[in-house]
Amino acid sequence: MTPDVRKARRLVVKIGSALLVDRDTGLRRDWLSALAEDVAEAKRGGTDVILVSSGSIALGRGVLHLGYGSLALEQSQAAASVGQIQLARAYEEALAPHGITTGQVLMTLEDTTDRRRYLNSRATLETLLGLGVVPIVNENDTVATDEIRFGDNDRLAAQIAVTVGADQLILLSDVDGFYSANPKEDPTAQRFDVIDAITPTIEAMAGDPVSGLSKGGMKTKLMAAKTAVAGGCAMAIMEGSVERPLKALADGAARTWFVAQGDPQVARKRWINAMKPRGQVRVDAGASQALLAGKSLLPAGVTAIAGAFGRGDPVDILSPEGDVLGRGLARYTSTEARAIMGHRSGEIEEILGYAGRAALVHRDDMVI
Repeated sequence: MTPDVRKARRLVVKIGSALLVDRDTGLRRDWLSALAEDVAEAKRGGTDVILVSSGSIALGRGVLHLGYGSLALEQSQAAASVGQIQLARAYEEALAPHGITTGQVLMTLEDTTDRRRYLNSRATLETLLGLGVVPIVNENDTVATDEIRFGDNDRLAAQIAVTVGADQLILLSDVDGFYSANPKEDPTAQRFDVIDAITPTIEAMAGDPVSGLSKGGMKTKLMAAKTAVAGGCAMAIMEGSVERPLKALADGAARTWFVAQGDPQVARKRWINAMKPRGQVRVDAGASQALLAGKSLLPAGVTAIAGAFGRGDPVDILSPEGDVLGRGLARYTSTEARAIMGHRSGEIEEILGYAGRAALVHRDDMVI
């Protein structure tokens, strides 16, 4: 069944530079105001929304009069530094009239490949969404080097979608879908309405970027689609310059949907279960029953810790008899876990010297 953006539980929308910034006039405020109406409507319908936005370098280079040719790394980072302020303010001003609070989240590739940073990012985004905030995510171009860059916000958006368990990802682009060839070069190219599987044949059809401001071409969009659908998130590519693009998508605008492979929560559990455990956590009978009922693992129910593991590492959870109940990502190191085991969550700050998280392993990071 083709996804319906109006029924998304959690939606990630990626906005490209070419949509947000005009070379001659700068920020497209009218377009952004119309997008804000889409976001407000989605939130009224109960959908969590995250915006992954390009545009900081494009905005900053305009302010700094750097032109639109190639920039040295330090110039790009300087432009991003100036542009990130412009970008955050623009979204704040566009969404505030709808009573929506925005928060800025800057990320690099390291933040999602390192498990500790991954858990921090996930916890921050989940907290923002729980508070009704619309996070505005961008690659942290002011500090990222080639070794720690996504290189485009298409892949960043897909990684964010998987991180927060989104069920839909929309890439607002300068093309209205995925074509059999570059439609600006081949008039016979045909657009796909739905792609059920990304085959080698599909991959061979991807072209190169066609926009002067945008870095991401179809190859990066396919990479994003692979990440998203494997994580249980459907992904759409559509032409985003129309007024209220999400409404246009809901009304049947041209687009290509990549079909998700299962449910995002199921995909996440499968990913956790495939990890090699770094340690073991044994629990008492009460905690065992709570886990089987779908609860998180609290320190009070832990009776023993084995192995040396870091925050974010996978651990096996053992019953009082030593049988494996499940596997999860630890929110504390093994040293910290030994210190707080058997204690109530309210005692963690006194024991460790800082206010930690209530759960040793959260139910969202656990497979039973």
